[in-house]
Amino acid sequence: MELEGVEFMPVSEKEIPAQLVTGVVGTLFFVGVTAVPLILKLTGVWAGLWDWFAWGLPGAMLLWGLIDLALTPRQVRARGYAEREDDILWREGLMFRSVKAVPYGRLQYVDVEEGPIQRRFGVQTVTLKTAGADLEMTGLSKAESERLREVLMQRGQARLAGL
Repeated sequence: MELEGVEFMPVSEKEIPAQLVTGVVGTLFFVGVTAVPLILKLTGVWAGLWDWFAWGLPGAMLLWGLIDLALTPRQVRARGYAEREDDILWREGLMFRSVKAVPYGRLQYVDVEEGPIQRRFGVQTVTLKTAGADLEMTGLSKAESERLREVLMQRGQARLAGL
């Protein structure tokens, strides 16, 4: 989904390893949780459990996680934003693509957030708050996040003053 004449700025490449670390942790957690029936079967506590279920559940979760990890770099590269005269656009998605627009005049405030993994890799999330919805722009560098927050707040105040 491309808009003619709109050039999207990509998110930071540092978002890829941050997302990969998050994905590995999540995959290991869910494989561990879904391996509980297998552990109970192997220890004899739940000996009557079907083999295909005991092995298949954590196996399916591991496969799901590996596919997700393999797609992560492409998913991150599909994200981007564009600053236009009256609004900001956010693009994301590989199979299910979306482009969201937030008019500057509708902005109530702009949050810049970072978790511990994001902090380690030098990326942040900028959240645009409006009366109707929020828009999270993940994977922006620290410098770009701060610049964008200042620019968006200035443009938002200017548009509100004109109402």
